[in-house]
Amino acid sequence: MRIAFAAAEVAPYAKVGGLADVAGSLPQALAALGHEVSVHLPLHRSIDRARFGIPDDGPSRSVPYGRARSRVSYPAIDREGVRTVFVRSDRRIGRDTVYGPVEVDAKRYGLFSRAVAEDLAASDRRPDVVHAHDWHSALLVSMVAGPYRRTLRGSATVFTIHNLAYQGKTSAEVLDLVGLPRRRVAVESRGELNPMARAIAAADVVSTVSDRYAREILTKEFGEGLEGLLARRRDDLYGIVNGIDVELFDPATDRHIAARYTAGDQSGKAACKAALQRELHLAVGERTPLFGVIGRLVEQKGIDILTPAAPEILATGAQVVVLGTGHPAYEATWRELAARFGGKLSLTLSFDAALAQRIYAGADLFLMPSRFEPCGLGQLISLRYGTIPVARAVGGLADTVRDAAADPRRGNGFSFREYTAAALVGAARRALAAYRHEAPWAALRERAMREDHSWAASATRYVEMYEAARASKRAA
Repeated sequence: MRIAFAAAEVAPYAKVGGLADVAGSLPQALAALGHEVSVHLPLHRSIDRARFGIPDDGPSRSVPYGRARSRVSYPAIDREGVRTVFVRSDRRIGRDTVYGPVEVDAKRYGLFSRAVAEDLAASDRRPDVVHAHDWHSALLVSMVAGPYRRTLRGSATVFTIHNLAYQGKTSAEVLDLVGLPRRRVAVESRGELNPMARAIAAADVVSTVSDRYAREILTKEFGEGLEGLLARRRDDLYGIVNGIDVELFDPATDRHIAARYTAGDQSGKAACKAALQRELHLAVGERTPLFGVIGRLVEQKGIDILTPAAPEILATGAQVVVLGTGHPAYEATWRELAARFGGKLSLTLSFDAALAQRIYAGADLFLMPSRFEPCGLGQLISLRYGTIPVARAVGGLADTVRDAAADPRRGNGFSFREYTAAALVGAARRALAAYRHEAPWAALRERAMREDHSWAASATRYVEMYEAARASKRAA
């Protein structure tokens, strides 16, 4: 198949969150299966053109935009079997950051979607599948279903929801700018545009990033106001768990960590732990349990229950390492905790990719107490490094973390259901009790490390979904 991706962020060129990892790794996995894959993303000003060998210019065209037209160019590079096309409009699309205020992003990503549609329609190798990701490229689905339905009549559309909480709601005036009709979908208020809702309504197939989350978003608790619309698409809704880049995240070859190790020879993990403790000014102790936390300090990630739970976890004699940024009020609270628990709690209020890898390698346990979690990559990476996750049984965490107490033979972590600090502390205590038994813990760690969370299996499921989208398109 010929498959065309569109996304706001794509690793390694521009990365803010997990979307970039998916849009960067899945195309390569599909190319490895023999498919012809292209990826369109905006040429953000933050992208290092020299580092990646991105040309200053490429083919260009005049793209309709409101009552005027906007000149857009398409410089492109080929990497590992995937053609990456950078959509360049310094005036209207390019910004210093990937994301900004919604009212600004709605216009720039609206033009991005129109520019992608123009590029695909002009190609002599039009795609069999157009795959748009999250609200930023959602209007591309509406383009293929609307003004480009003739020129792209053979292209099926797939829309993937990475986080339903962010829908891009804005003024319907954006529709006039990008040439789409104002006819509302049921969930839109008068004068409102909801790009995500429109893509859900128009796509041949809708997907999200775990099977559990695909079921959860049909409920009022997780549906973010779109549960009714999603329920009408139930038969066309797929859930496929993300993979990870197993070459980047590999303790046997990782150049960022103190010592290399494998599932069969875990001796290097102790060296990684000691090096991490020294680096972050924690007391060095091989048998002192060390919890890692990597992620945004926001309520989606469970910071509101982790904050009161942290002193109780530290009271057990454990250490906690936190890396991330978030809401200023939580940052301030965690600064106070770090000052109070000096030598036991390390706090780094930034994002440092190399330090993140050292935490994955050096920690014994990994905390993910999310309120909701479409998929989650942290638990998959921690498993790869033999760092046992303690996670809430929600979304993709429920699909990938199996409680070792409930299933001793297949378990790979510890989980809890209630969204409370007490439930989190209870799961952490069960994990610590298991940690004290060295031989069973080493076996648990080996089992976790041997699991396959590569993109290979997920990519095969995506191909099956693409075939379903094409069948749906033919039937329509």
